[in-house]
Amino acid sequence: MFSDESTFCISFGNQGPRVWRKRGEAQIPRCLKSSVKFPQSVMVWGAMSSAGVGPLCFLRSKVNAAVYQDFLEHFMLPAADQLYGDADFIFQQDLAPAHSAKATSTWFKDHGIPVLNWPANSPDLNPIENLWGIVKRKMRYARPNKAEELKATIRATWALITPEQCHRLIDSMPRRIAAVIQAKGAPTKYLVLYMLILFMFILFRIFCIGLK
Repeated sequence: MFSDESTFCISFGNQGPRVWRKRGEAQIPRCLKSSVKFPQSVMVWGAMSSAGVGPLCFLRSKVNAAVYQDFLEHFMLPAADQLYGDADFIFQQDLAPAHSAKATSTWFKDHGIPVLNWPANSPDLNPIENLWGIVKRKMRYARPNKAEELKATIRATWALITPEQCHRLIDSMPRRIAAVIQAKGAPTKYLVLYMLILFMFILFRIFCIGLK
C-alpha cells in the first residue's frame, strides 16, 4: 500500500481578476479587487494499491507521531481492510519525522504491519504522487470558494479514481526503479510528468481566476 500527503489550494497564484478598462482608469476602485495573499488550503492523506484507493484523511493540525498514529488507526487500517481484506500487505510511507519516529515504528510492530524501506526525496518512485496529479487535473474546472467546498470536491474527485488507473501506476514500479537506477538518483520522466501536470494545473487555475 502506497501512501502520501498532498496540499490542495482554493486558488493558485496572485494574478487577481482581470477587467476591461480605459486608459487612466488603473487606480479606479471599480477596476481593483483585493487579492488573497495566503489562499485557503487543505492537507490530505491518502493511500492506494493496485485494487484502488482508500478513504481520505484531512489533516487539521501539525502532524506529529501521535497524530499520525491516530489516523493510521482510523484511516489506514480501514483502507487496508477495504483494499486487501485478510491478505498480507506491506505499507509504504516517506521519511517524514512523524513517520520515522520510534513510537510510530513501535505502532507498526504492534499491529504486525511490515513497512517498506524507503529512500528520502523520492517522488519518482511513489506512484501516488502521479495519482495526486490526476486528481488535481480532474479538479481544474472546479470553483470551490470555501475549505469545506474544496474538501467535498477532493472527495468526489478521489472517488472517481478507478482500480484500473491504480493498477497501471503500480504496474509501472519496475520501470520507475530501473529509471532511477539508470539516472543514478537524478530526476526521471516520472517526476517530470508529475511536475508538468501540477504546473499545467496551476497555470489553468491562474487563468480561470483572471477570467472572474
